[in-house]
Amino acid sequence: MSFPPRLGHLATRQVVVAKLTPTFAKAHEIDDEEGRERLERALAGTLWDKLLGATWVVLNDGKHKDEEALLEKVARTLKNRPMKPGKLTEEVSAALSAFMLMLDLEAGTAAESARRVMERPEAQAMAQKGLLEAGRLLAKELLKA
Repeated sequence: MSFPPRLGHLATRQVVVAKLTPTFAKAHEIDDEEGRERLERALAGTLWDKLLGATWVVLNDGKHKDEEALLEKVARTLKNRPMKPGKLTEEVSAALSAFMLMLDLEAGTAAESARRVMERPEAQAMAQKGLLEAGRLLAKELLKA
C-alpha cells in the first residue's frame, strides 16, 4: 500500500504514536508512558509505512475525490495540536488485537510463542484486518474537525 509523501510528513511517527497510545496502553493494561515507548519501538521500522498505507486506503474510501484537499484537511487537523492523544477506542476487536500483537513483536515485547502464532496464515490474515482497522482509527483522528 502506498501513500503520498505528504501524508508521512504530516502524520509523522511521533504523531501516529500520540494518536494510538491511549488505545494501545489500555489494551495492554500499561501506563501511557510505557505504551508510548513500545509504540515508538514498534513503529521505528516498516510497520509505520504499512499503517500509513492502510490509513490512506481508508482516507480514500470514495468520499474524498481531491487528494490535495484531503491532505489539506489532515494538515488543518494537526496544525495546532499534532501531539494531542487520540481518543480511546471503546472496544478492541480480535483483528485490532492481532495488529497490536504485530506491534508487540516489532517492539520486541512479545513472547516467542506469540511469534509462532503469528506465523500461521489465519493469524496473518487477522493481523492484516487489524492493520486496516488501525488505519481506520488513525484516519478518524487525522480528520477530526
